[in-house]
Amino acid sequence: MPMLEVKNLSVNYGAIQAVRNVSFQINKGEIVTLIGANGAGKSTIVKTISGILKPKSGELVYEGTHLEKLKPNKVVAKGISQVPEGRHVFEEMTVRENLLMGAYLRKDRDGIQEDFEKMYQRFPVLKEREKQDAATLSGGEQQMLVMARALMARPKLILLDEPSMGLSPIYIQEVFKIIETIRDQGTTVLLIEQNAKQALSIADRGYVLASGEVKMTGTGKDLLDDPSVQKAYLGG
Repeated sequence: MPMLEVKNLSVNYGAIQAVRNVSFQINKGEIVTLIGANGAGKSTIVKTISGILKPKSGELVYEGTHLEKLKPNKVVAKGISQVPEGRHVFEEMTVRENLLMGAYLRKDRDGIQEDFEKMYQRFPVLKEREKQDAATLSGGEQQMLVMARALMARPKLILLDEPSMGLSPIYIQEVFKIIETIRDQGTTVLLIEQNAKQALSIADRGYVLASGEVKMTGTGKDLLDDPSVQKAYLGG
């Protein structure tokens, strides 16, 4: 049984249909990536899974539970965290306060403190900047912060929306290494990414979206090697 199954999902922005009858699934322990041009519907799908948007039709079944009518906080409580496109740190709060916000539904103080230490081990720069306002961090450091903040909820599934956008090449490499580590340590990943080559290189499976529809699917390697994918998305 898939961890998450998206069935015939359609989502509208007013009169505009952004997503049309999209179906895909994510199995526990996978990195699954959605790739496609701007406007393909990738971020819309993530926001709908998160409860920010409501579907026009279709089903979102997560570990046997339907998500379609749940509010975002209830989706988080089920074990799904989102790292939004554009980072969205709480700029006037410190690094530590931002991380604490990620654990706002949790009551286990000892566990939260334990996870602070885990985040500081995984992202050493956050330990160094612990008392700084998030607004003072570089773009790459802010991306580390929002990833760590999402992990503070102890999600079983993490949704990453364009995590490499606007980052320097060094930070891009670091972000993709961290995504693999997150998966290796037991968190399933749905990755939305403009950098299709990097995303497919670490993904177990991928789905290619165009005009709000799934056009192709396959393993990360198969899609990387596909001439039509190379021509459209990889500069081949």
